[in-house]
Amino acid sequence: MSAAPADGLDPLLQRLDRIADALEGRSRFDAPDWDAAVAFRWRGGRCEPVHHRHVIRLDDLLGIDDQKALLARNTEQFVAGRPANNVLLTGARGTGKSSLVKALLDRHAADGLRLIEVDREELAQLPDIVDRVAGSPRRFIVYCDDLAFDDAEPGYRALKAVLDGSIAAPGDNLLICATSNRRHLMPEYQDENLPLIRGGEIHPREAVEEKVSLSERFGLWISFHAFDQDEYLAIASHWLAQLGCDAAIESWRGEALRWALSRGARNGRVAAQFARDYCGRQG
Repeated sequence: MSAAPADGLDPLLQRLDRIADALEGRSRFDAPDWDAAVAFRWRGGRCEPVHHRHVIRLDDLLGIDDQKALLARNTEQFVAGRPANNVLLTGARGTGKSSLVKALLDRHAADGLRLIEVDREELAQLPDIVDRVAGSPRRFIVYCDDLAFDDAEPGYRALKAVLDGSIAAPGDNLLICATSNRRHLMPEYQDENLPLIRGGEIHPREAVEEKVSLSERFGLWISFHAFDQDEYLAIASHWLAQLGCDAAIESWRGEALRWALSRGARNGRVAAQFARDYCGRQG
């Protein structure tokens, strides 16, 4: 068979290589317009502005005063250019972990704070994000919501390296903030606590140490706990008033408790959902 057709493909392949190199260079080095938005999403190697972000005030977050104080202090230090820690917020679902991050972004956006939301599947590109924000006068929070890893996920090691371990240190204008329902971010098994060789693992304790090492690289741990009944009702009352349905507690208390029972939880998210349902039915 003649080699002429293959030879004819060479110019096309070279052209495709040049296009790919140009696209890679543009994606890697073109900085977004950080004034286009306050929050951004990392998608496929690009920072996309979020023009309609979820805005919430710190005053709307009840029952978590200690957690608010800790994260507010750390964020103020970071925005002011002083030393601050990467943050891991863990604990009961619906208690305000992600809302607290959004509220502090809203408070400090005018001070130059920007947020880049990164999905777990995109965490392997964290080094590219670090390069993208380097040298900017803005302050950046890289935000990972509901973070948890399965065994051997590539983003797990990328996050470990950026937090503490890579030879290339992130700039002092970048902070990582993650929320999770798992304290150690990785699945743990009961037989890992047994003094036995399992699954061919010769040093099982070292495997356990590997799993907890990621969460230990966050300098600040903030724990959230389930609300008691009084806290839940206070939050429901707050959201009812915010929605213009400032009714006496005697008129809705029983419904609010039954709503929480049907959802299997008493937390801020459930309280807000009840308030929207109740106010909507009341017109």
